[in-house]
Amino acid sequence: MSWNPAIEPGCPDEVGIDAIDTLIIPRARDIGGFEVRRALPAPKRQMVGPFIFFDQAGPAELLTGQGIDVRPHPHIGLGTVTYLYRGDFHHRDSTGADQIIRPGALNWMVAGRGVSHSERTSATARTGPNSLFGIQTWLALPEKNEDMAPTFNHYGEEKLPVIEDQGVSVRLILGNAYGKTAPATMFSETFYADVTLGSSARLPMPDNHEDRGIYIVEGSITIAGQEFEAPQMMVFRPGDRITVAAGQKGARLMILGGATLSEPRYIWWNFVASSKERIEEAKAEWQAQKWGEGLFDLPIHDRDEHIPLPE
Repeated sequence: MSWNPAIEPGCPDEVGIDAIDTLIIPRARDIGGFEVRRALPAPKRQMVGPFIFFDQAGPAELLTGQGIDVRPHPHIGLGTVTYLYRGDFHHRDSTGADQIIRPGALNWMVAGRGVSHSERTSATARTGPNSLFGIQTWLALPEKNEDMAPTFNHYGEEKLPVIEDQGVSVRLILGNAYGKTAPATMFSETFYADVTLGSSARLPMPDNHEDRGIYIVEGSITIAGQEFEAPQMMVFRPGDRITVAAGQKGARLMILGGATLSEPRYIWWNFVASSKERIEEAKAEWQAQKWGEGLFDLPIHDRDEHIPLPE
């Protein structure tokens, strides 16, 4: 590997605290004994590059027989990324995909003009006590890709590039960073990675992307002599050389960003679009429940229930 996190420029004490453009404290909500923390969209920041939604799910400990059941629901105009630290999800969608995702792997579903999917704890995991801890995020599609056919791809842990050096481990989930490229097809400039830092280890942020952010999953990091603890997201000023240092107990981070989109985005429920008209069309289609006749169908192996359109 070609980097050296300790070499100038960009050591933590050389970066001003004003390099942080936005600091986000995720909003926590309980969805029936299971906590979700939402960092994006935030009141002062809708997106980081193409990333328009960012949720931390858990950590949660579940008893035998218990699990998470996210019933079939729709999406348009985005790609969904599911990435787990603990537990599993059984993903099924209207493209025909039927896939269990486990820690370190990637589920990448591109909604395009319309898709529905469900995510449930697997039957195997429910046979005993089980955990769930992970991140789900959405990437808004460029306008030219909003009408594409929906797709789904799964990449096992062994398919995602890993960069390791001096107490730093980076698993590249999407896009390109540090001279590596992840396998999933991207539609705009993107990077997204799972980072583990040992005690006091330093991480230089990629400097070839316009928008860059960090979400602290566990532990703490120091920037310009100031410590930030989990869970927080910070978005950096474009163009600055940034290096962060882990606290004494180390840190687990998600780093993310890319190019900003050229058009504004509207978001309502599970729909993202470049126009309000697209969202209104999607609302009417899901409400009509004419599965397989318009924008939406239900997952082939999970058709007995669905989440209705919010009132």
